[in-house]
Amino acid sequence: MTPPDRLPADLVLEGGGVKGIALVGAALELLGRYRFERVAGSSAGAVLAAFLATGLDAEGVLERASRLEYDRVPDAWAPVPVVAPAIGLLTRSGLHPGRYITEWVRRELADLGVHTFGDLRRDDPGDDPALAPWQRYRLVVTATDVTRGRLLRLPWDYREYGLDPDAQPVADAVRASLAIPYFFAPRTLRNRRTGGRSTLVDGGVLSNFPVETFDRTDGAVPRWPTFGVGVGATLSDEDVSVFPHRWLLPPPLRLLDSLVATTVTARDRGYLAQPCVRRRAFPIDTTGTGLTEFDIGVAERARLIASGSAAAREFLAGWNWEEYLRECRGTGSGRGSGG
Repeated sequence: MTPPDRLPADLVLEGGGVKGIALVGAALELLGRYRFERVAGSSAGAVLAAFLATGLDAEGVLERASRLEYDRVPDAWAPVPVVAPAIGLLTRSGLHPGRYITEWVRRELADLGVHTFGDLRRDDPGDDPALAPWQRYRLVVTATDVTRGRLLRLPWDYREYGLDPDAQPVADAVRASLAIPYFFAPRTLRNRRTGGRSTLVDGGVLSNFPVETFDRTDGAVPRWPTFGVGVGATLSDEDVSVFPHRWLLPPPLRLLDSLVATTVTARDRGYLAQPCVRRRAFPIDTTGTGLTEFDIGVAERARLIASGSAAAREFLAGWNWEEYLRECRGTGSGRGSGG
């Protein structure tokens, strides 16, 4: 049952592969006190963000999350173990096609009446007046255009490709954000004006935790906070990896693996270390779970959800909106807030 009189807030969710399971626990805790006006996410965070943007309550979030068969997420190009992933990597730049997760997201969103970003349009007269019509949505997901070398905020940036943001499928944007380099095959986006094609990969390559997405730029007092939820500590001694069975890789590929995983998981750490960013964002301890360990069991998934819930409870116990406004309100890096 949805708690009455919940407070408005915006929410930004970090990516982190299978570690994103922990975000569910945090969202369940936050939903007990807040309703989310807008949600942004990258990679795994984009999946949960899409469902939260539909207005699901805690019970609905948990129900949808329980339907995902995690061991099917790293799907196959063909029913030939070892060989098919290797050929996929060499010919399509990804060990896995990502069809299962794409269709799962598409099907679950359709069941909630959401197909395109037009179904998530949001028009609020109190929003930052600098927001253009093509930025007024309940959901924003990040992807990286490696052809043009830039971060994309979808649906906002579809217009640069001659595309109508309202008409773009939400599931396609989420899949682009999920494209962990070399693990999932990248997506292609065609520019209708020029005919050019761009290759899209995981939004975490350029910004895995875009906490500032909904910050006001007009100098007005924000109407509500933006919360950020991450899935790893700011500093960690844990090895990061994209490829399964990393120890089998030759040293040059091991270095490439570390570079990709570090880019995806640690890109925003300097920004997040700023005091006023730390005040509105919190990490979840996901130590011991690898970025692409989708075959983890029920007990490990439950541990991650419990860890997310505990982190959110601790954060809320020390959160004070008035105090935050007093100390951190204003423009500049780390000093804005949503609403």
